[in-house]
Amino acid sequence: MSFLAELRRRNVIRMAGLYLVGAWLVTQVAATLLPVFDAQAWAMKAVVGLLAVGFLPAIVFAWVFELTPEGLKRDADVPLAQSIAPRTARSMERIFLLLLALALGFFAFDKFVLAPRREAALVAAATQTVKAEAGIAGKSAISEKSIAVLPFVNMSADKDNDYFSDGIAEEILNALAQVQDLKVAGRTSSFQFKGKNENLTVIGETLGVAHVLEGSVRKQGDKVRIFAQLIRAKDGYLQWSETYDGDLSDVFALQERIAQAIAAKLQLTLSGQQAQRLVDAGTRNPDAYQLYLQASAIFDHRDGPHMLDAVKQLEQAIALDPNYARAYSRLAAVHGILPTYVPGRYADREKQVRANAQRAIELDPRLAEPWAAMGMTSSLSGSISLIESREYFEKALQLDPDDITSNFWFGLALVRSGYNRAGAERIEHALAVDPLVPNVMRWRGVLYLRDGDIAHAEPLLQRAWAAGLRLAGRELGEIAFRHGDAAQAKRIWTDGSDPMLRQLPADARKALADGLLGGNAPERARAVAVIDAYLASDPEFVPGMMSLWLAQLGAGAQAMELERTRVKVDNSDFMAYLFSPAGESLRALPEFPAYIKAKGFPALWDKYGAPDLCTKSANGDYACQ
Repeated sequence: MSFLAELRRRNVIRMAGLYLVGAWLVTQVAATLLPVFDAQAWAMKAVVGLLAVGFLPAIVFAWVFELTPEGLKRDADVPLAQSIAPRTARSMERIFLLLLALALGFFAFDKFVLAPRREAALVAAATQTVKAEAGIAGKSAISEKSIAVLPFVNMSADKDNDYFSDGIAEEILNALAQVQDLKVAGRTSSFQFKGKNENLTVIGETLGVAHVLEGSVRKQGDKVRIFAQLIRAKDGYLQWSETYDGDLSDVFALQERIAQAIAAKLQLTLSGQQAQRLVDAGTRNPDAYQLYLQASAIFDHRDGPHMLDAVKQLEQAIALDPNYARAYSRLAAVHGILPTYVPGRYADREKQVRANAQRAIELDPRLAEPWAAMGMTSSLSGSISLIESREYFEKALQLDPDDITSNFWFGLALVRSGYNRAGAERIEHALAVDPLVPNVMRWRGVLYLRDGDIAHAEPLLQRAWAAGLRLAGRELGEIAFRHGDAAQAKRIWTDGSDPMLRQLPADARKALADGLLGGNAPERARAVAVIDAYLASDPEFVPGMMSLWLAQLGAGAQAMELERTRVKVDNSDFMAYLFSPAGESLRALPEFPAYIKAKGFPALWDKYGAPDLCTKSANGDYACQ
């Protein structure tokens, strides 16, 4: 009898399968239940270790012994004619199928019941954090001259008209923001409450405002009806309401009348040009305006699959009104972020950004967005000096010190240049203006995390996650691992990483998670091999996170070379790591001095001073600790 046949006769193979399925089921149940009892991280490791240690004895036991009607006997002592191994085999097969069914059932239960509950718990925790912070803020004095403009409800038969009702509300918000002495909650924070039946008192406390403007828009053909009402947040008292009817050609006048009525109701004094016009949509062409609103909705939501639609819509708006400065400005901004969402749009990105931004500035020199778009794009491409790129941002903030996009993008540009503290200050200013912008919250959390400050990082990242920003899962996964929950960490990290990661095979995703979250040397090597295989396929799109992952896996020199030569989109995550306490080992590499020279940092640092962790030596070189 062959060795394989003997293994089968003694039920060794069946025992191996039975043990592995049973062990998998035990580990999954343990991973779910141990956190419920606040078990330490070693408890899960002990379970896995014991199961691993028990595998070989189980196999040896199956080889040596046989179960007989008289009990366990050594296989050698049981005559072949009296052996009941075939009957035992059938019993083991039934047990195997039962365990397999239980395993599949538990897998489905975990995926479709427990996982959504875990995510809901995370969102609930984040929401509680927001409300707790709001309660603290609510106890401080809230100015009576403060307001939040909620997104107006789309009452049209065509539900695709959401962009129009949102745009109406946004224009009124922008108009009120120009009124001196009136505090207006930022767009993103106010629009977080879209579709939520949240108590107005909670909204007022969360946003730190005394009044809330809400309303609805009904659009049918060329006819428009806008209903608006002003409510006192602390008690829900209706202070004013009005319905406005008109044509699409009247929409600008209707918005103006609403803004003027609000200003009058809040007893605000309008001076100069404000007394005549608050709403300035930038065009008097209603069709061009609608196209601008559609494109802006895509841009604001970073709706990747439709980003090219936004380009077409803005180009159509410009064709209808060649002097529409805001359309040129938004087109420059869309082209700036386009490669992140549409691989292959690198070659003409900066040309498109610069041409549209400069045209916008020619038409309306007051706009900050086109300067920020040029600064962001050029700081990534390296086509001009980092000094010139920084000057673009400074010009944008000179025009509008509170512009969210300018502050945020400038903050990231500072981070990419080693000025993490200054970058954090810019990002904090953006949050002060509009505290619930998901990616701005995430980035402040990232900078806290890179400094090792989990206590401040975690609430911000949870709030970004609760707002729908899945990218925050990368850092929340890191934090969960540091808290000792490796299984939850890998689930969150995998769900939150780049869309590119979700396109990889499951085993590749697992290898990356295993290597990056506490992996041993072989696991880290497998993770690096996954990245190498991806790069060897010569992809057109190399995300900036690849460099960060290589750095975290210990392949620092490879990370710097990859970032310098092949990463064509946002590299902020890698740079934030490089110039933080976490990146000390990278800065100690012999390749680092040549890398910072190739990036053009010394000239920037010569003008604006050494970055946070670097000093200039007597010979003019920079040393970073």
